[in-house]
Amino acid sequence: MGGGHGPGRGGHRIEKAKDVRGTLRRLIMYLRPFTGTLLLVFVLVVIGTLLVILVPYLLGVAIDDYIANRDLPGLLRITLFMLGAYLGQWFIQTAQNYLMAAVSQRALRDLRRDLFEHLQTLSLSFFDQHPHGELLSRLTNDVDAVNLAVSENLTQMLSSLFTLGGIVVMMFAVNSWLALGTLTILPMMVGLVGIIGKRTRSGYRKLQQEMGRLNGIMEETFGGERVVLAYGQQQAALDKFTASNTAVRDYGIKAQVYPLLIGPLMGIMSNANIAVVAGLGGWLALQGLASVGNIATFISYSRKFAGPLRQLGNLYNQIQAALAGAERVFEIIDREPKLNDLPHAIPLADIEGAVRFEQVNFSYAPGNPVIQEMSLSAAPGQTIALVGPTGAGKTTIINLLTRFYDIESGAITIDGVDIRQVQKASLRGQLGIVLQDTFLFSTSVMENIRYGRLDATDEEVIAAARLANADHFIRHLPQGYETELSERGSNFSLGQRQLLSIARAVLADPRILILDEATSSVDTRTEAHIQEALLKLMAGRTSFVIAHRLSTIREADKVLVIDKGRIIERGTHAELLAQRGFYYNLYVSQFKGLGEKEVETVDSRQ
Repeated sequence: MGGGHGPGRGGHRIEKAKDVRGTLRRLIMYLRPFTGTLLLVFVLVVIGTLLVILVPYLLGVAIDDYIANRDLPGLLRITLFMLGAYLGQWFIQTAQNYLMAAVSQRALRDLRRDLFEHLQTLSLSFFDQHPHGELLSRLTNDVDAVNLAVSENLTQMLSSLFTLGGIVVMMFAVNSWLALGTLTILPMMVGLVGIIGKRTRSGYRKLQQEMGRLNGIMEETFGGERVVLAYGQQQAALDKFTASNTAVRDYGIKAQVYPLLIGPLMGIMSNANIAVVAGLGGWLALQGLASVGNIATFISYSRKFAGPLRQLGNLYNQIQAALAGAERVFEIIDREPKLNDLPHAIPLADIEGAVRFEQVNFSYAPGNPVIQEMSLSAAPGQTIALVGPTGAGKTTIINLLTRFYDIESGAITIDGVDIRQVQKASLRGQLGIVLQDTFLFSTSVMENIRYGRLDATDEEVIAAARLANADHFIRHLPQGYETELSERGSNFSLGQRQLLSIARAVLADPRILILDEATSSVDTRTEAHIQEALLKLMAGRTSFVIAHRLSTIREADKVLVIDKGRIIERGTHAELLAQRGFYYNLYVSQFKGLGEKEVETVDSRQ
């Protein structure tokens, strides 16, 4: 049993959200690499079924041939044979459970991999529209539901179906009259299972959708717990959780109430069937058309007949949940990435770092432009500062340069090459980004810095930390570079996290650097420390700097003032101050209370 590879995006597409056959075909494709093992399981199920249906027949033989004739040795032999059949059933059941568990885990490993791999190809707009908790629910809850169906329910369903078919065959082989009388209740049983199962699937799909929403609320609340506590909004958070939790409860009841009816109804029909067997069998025995052994065999078969039917009914819980979960997984796998590499996309290597925006237009939603007719240029090694009020479009410019989103019209070029003609991986390999909200992983300091270039040696990581002014504080940590970070680096100060982020960018050694509010949330002393590290990092690189603190961008080669998606002013810091326009007013607002001469004095000292 080797590890298989699922069909991924090349698999059969689901045409409708509730396409049972399409979903089953997709799941079968993930099981196809394990055909040999599944065939072995199939053989074991058939043998196990034969043993199950053999025991009632042997019971009838024991009554008619050995008990009636007082043949004690024969009775002992057939009793031992029946015990052997029970032991064989146990051994086969254990073997097939082990094999199916192995197949299920390998197949679902491939399904998780395809889902996670495909998520990496989707644009930021997809993640903007889907809460993280919902995506986690699809990777965990939905896949686990499929796992239960494949590892347990599949063999149970096959065993139940084969048992039902075998019992029907054996009934007619033993006594056709009793068989006809016994099976009159079968259509009612099958119809009941079908009706209840149809209603169950819809309920389970709604339940899992609401579970995804509930997970999203929990992930959002726990991630923003500081804000919740700071604003005293614990009750509001609880109310939001309670509303979704109540919806989960209501959908859960609706999804499970119908399947829970199957067991009791099947029990009633099974007992009624036994009464039919006893009455009809007694009458046939009086007519000389059936023996006592036949009646005992049929009563045993009637009990076993109800069992698989009841089991099939109960399996609808897991099977419907699995189908609903699989549909939700395949909905994401089938989603087409918006930012695919072109068939003949070229790698971007050994660039100088010249960047141009040519009449660029972009909007996140139709009819709501965010960037309008924007043109700008940066020569290799230049520092471009982007300044403007919140929502002006500064971060959007960076998102377009990194090709997190595609522009609607115009062109963005690096060294004269349109970035849409370039392989995304090679484009981003030339970019280094230091953000205000630095994301660090729950691993060691060494590995967090190494994320900038995974093949870097320890010595290269340490050299990057030194250049980023981070080595000093790292060596004073309890385990130095092996110190583990808590979730999102919460056991480090904001300034320390920023220095680690800068060290990561130093290690990546990009030709183009992006600093997005990299010093806006730290105190002045820490900012100076970080600013020194940033100046080292920016040396010789084309740099785009976004900052609200205008004092951090005075040395930029060019300052672009952005407002409502347009460049309204451009020039050096000194030139823009001299113009006494928008930039000047922003600058003065940071020194509110000072006169114009005092502002000029402050600027000259800086």
